[in-house]
Amino acid sequence: MLLKKSRKNQNYIYRNSKKESLTGWMFILPSLAGVSIFYLIPFADVVRRSVTEGMGVRFVGLRNYITVLENEAFLLASANTIKFMLLCIPLLLIFSLLFGVIIKSLNGKAGIYKTAFLVPLAVPVASIVLMWRFLFHENGFFSMLAVSILGNPIDFMNTDLAVYVLIISYLWKNTGYDMILWIAGLSGIPSSLYEAASVDGAGRFKQFFYITLPNLRGMLFIIFILSVINSFKVFREAYLIGGNYPHTSMYMLQHLFNNWFVALDIEKLCAGAVIISIATSALIIFFRNSIQGGK
Repeated sequence: MLLKKSRKNQNYIYRNSKKESLTGWMFILPSLAGVSIFYLIPFADVVRRSVTEGMGVRFVGLRNYITVLENEAFLLASANTIKFMLLCIPLLLIFSLLFGVIIKSLNGKAGIYKTAFLVPLAVPVASIVLMWRFLFHENGFFSMLAVSILGNPIDFMNTDLAVYVLIISYLWKNTGYDMILWIAGLSGIPSSLYEAASVDGAGRFKQFFYITLPNLRGMLFIIFILSVINSFKVFREAYLIGGNYPHTSMYMLQHLFNNWFVALDIEKLCAGAVIISIATSALIIFFRNSIQGGK
């Protein structure tokens, strides 16, 4: 009798677990189908075309990759993009975390400041470009200011200073978004940890470095990925103000890929896309392992 009961219970548990598993797959299936149709399958086709000639007829091996890696425009765009990310992302993480800690400490008065920091996200790209022209054009505000001080106008968008204008724009637009994510992470840290640290005599700086930062590692990884993704979106502003071929200091990979697309250089475009995908994935994996290794 006991053996029969045990088998019945096992069968019941098995059927329930199978039913739950099937239900889970039914929920995830629409998202999986969408990701496959719009991302995975097209990317697989990109990989195929990156090792073929023209429209994917004749196999050429790594020839397209070699052509891309020897291309001067690709090297310039890659160097500018890496420089942009190395400058922007650390600054964005630091500033957004700093503002997040400050605003979190304001408690009930934080609402208006959160809204103020999120306003740049609501500003249309066209309006940002108009603001750029007003401030940094050859006849803009800062150029006229340079005339009164230096005696000569400065066309910021046609000098090496152009990339720094792009950096300021990126920080201005994304700091508020990352700040909200940091505040969400800060809200998840138990207040009892800070109370215990205060009782032990730890000051605010020690609490920040030994309690706040270690408990924000998971959020840091998420914000880092989003910051990398958002760094590629500055192309819209750069394209509207500089066109297909802006000053060399702000000629990014997005400009290069856009120009290849217009010229229908499909093999170069596909090979370049695969290279950037591999490089970005390696960067994210390295960053994740660095964070996990620091635990």
